[in-house]
Amino acid sequence: MSPETEEAAMRQQVKRHTLVTGAVLGALPLLLSTGCSFSIGGPGDVDAELVAERSSEMLAEAGQAPDEFTCTQDLPAEVGAEIRCNMVSGGMNYGVTITATSVNGTSVQWNIQVDDEAL
Repeated sequence: MSPETEEAAMRQQVKRHTLVTGAVLGALPLLLSTGCSFSIGGPGDVDAELVAERSSEMLAEAGQAPDEFTCTQDLPAEVGAEIRCNMVSGGMNYGVTITATSVNGTSVQWNIQVDDEAL
């Protein structure tokens, strides 16, 4: 098999895996904990708009694209720091907890946990 053919076959496997993962996650009622990472310019907080933007992108990548995602507080760059955000999906409002899980220099990683029930 030529290198081009092998690469094409690998891309197809990745596509299939992505679709299967999305289908499995799509079966869950917005119960999702995802890691996010964002580099900040220095010590302090990750801007609320950036937390909302990156979290929305991560949920979309996991097959749970929200219609809207907003945070009113910046996320402190401290392990264990939590903020609450709001997500609209399918016309329903959900509370979301964002928890900083690691801080390494200017890189902050966090989990996204969507509430079980709509507000």
